[in-house]
Amino acid sequence: MSTQSHSPSGSTVAEAEAFLAAHPDIEAFDIVLHDSNGIGRGKIIRRHELISIYNGGRHMPISILGLDICGEDVDETGLIWEQGDQDLRAWPIPGTLVPLHGTTPPRGEVLMSLYALDGTPMSSDPRHALMRQAQAMAAEGLYPAAAFELEFFLLANDRDADGKVRPAAAVLDGRRSDKTEVYSVDHLHGMEPLFSEIYAATAKAGIKAETVISEYAPGQYEMTLHYRTDVMQAADDLVRLKRIVRLTARRFGVTACFMSKPVEDYAGSGMHFHVSLLDGQGNNLFSETREGEWNQTLLHALGGMRDTMGDAMLVFAPHANSWRRFANESYAPISDNWGVNNRSVALRVPAGPVSARRIEHRPSGVDANPYLVAATILAAIRHGLKNKIDPGPETTGNGYEEGATNALPRDWRSAIEAARGSAFLKDALGEGMHRTFTAVKCAEYARVSRTIPDVDYQLYLHTV
Repeated sequence: MSTQSHSPSGSTVAEAEAFLAAHPDIEAFDIVLHDSNGIGRGKIIRRHELISIYNGGRHMPISILGLDICGEDVDETGLIWEQGDQDLRAWPIPGTLVPLHGTTPPRGEVLMSLYALDGTPMSSDPRHALMRQAQAMAAEGLYPAAAFELEFFLLANDRDADGKVRPAAAVLDGRRSDKTEVYSVDHLHGMEPLFSEIYAATAKAGIKAETVISEYAPGQYEMTLHYRTDVMQAADDLVRLKRIVRLTARRFGVTACFMSKPVEDYAGSGMHFHVSLLDGQGNNLFSETREGEWNQTLLHALGGMRDTMGDAMLVFAPHANSWRRFANESYAPISDNWGVNNRSVALRVPAGPVSARRIEHRPSGVDANPYLVAATILAAIRHGLKNKIDPGPETTGNGYEEGATNALPRDWRSAIEAARGSAFLKDALGEGMHRTFTAVKCAEYARVSRTIPDVDYQLYLHTV
């Protein structure tokens, strides 16, 4: 069998050599690729191994992309015994080799992507799914610019007397608060040492982390990321920021929680995706060309997102817990509606200057895979533009009082069934990624279904 002698990802040995020369103190590197759940998997290598990875890649088993949320094989993905769990080759992603902040001894990190031995992209790698959609758009003269928002909870490592999670005490002075504290700057001061370390880590990694706020639940926060003209970089920023937040929280003795709905009585955590379209000259194709008249490209993009949302909800809400987030008037949309400057809808066109016109996609939970979310949304935009889909009337009031125009699944099982049979989603993700993702979700659904939750004992143990 022929093998690839140069990097199909475009990485070069010169990049690694320059990095090593600039960072003589770094002793090891995390090499990380992401599975269908967005979980970073890989290895820690020693400094002397880095050049060989840039020179010839690193063999990794194909099964690494066929794992469930617990890291166990899912045979139905076709990536395990059907292919003999063969080795493929992971290659570094250009521009992702960075130092890690605060590691002792010093370490670096590089993102990887999986390829066949002949250099063909491995179809179950989520990064390739997004790359495929971005390249299809580029062939049409369209260049998506994007940014994600990250909502999360900082929780105490121990639970309360009832077994419930509770907000972390302030790392500054140990002060506790069970209040919502939304937008409280004084409350943020209690976590200032932790957030300062996060900002230092993101700066070192080349990530432009921006605003932090105290969000709409006790212990909940939001960080925004700088808008990127490269949608792949926007997704890379998000996965790296999650790892930074998680590690920094551990160092301060608290837990960073990226469950979609960790606290039953309060709002869950979203991963809002802001997207606009640029032409080859960098002009925003969503901007209005006539005052008081919506841009048709923007409207058709909204129409495509609405038309495909039912098929795509499993990507946006991939876990059992994801579906607990969708509740009336909880800042999580329950319909496929759209509106301007309206946080009760699924697709929000934010207020602001025409030059910055964009769509904020709000259904995704923070537990979703950003590569698959972005790939699916780009495919929906392409679908809307190709078919000139009308998004229907704008929602101007309370979007929670409206029913969905298109049939949306209302629970995890329905979303799995819709995704499995969806021609749109198969095209959006690619056949291999679609099979892997839906097979993993089916396996996880079976695991959850056979697990007896505490509420069953509370309700039925002594009563039926």
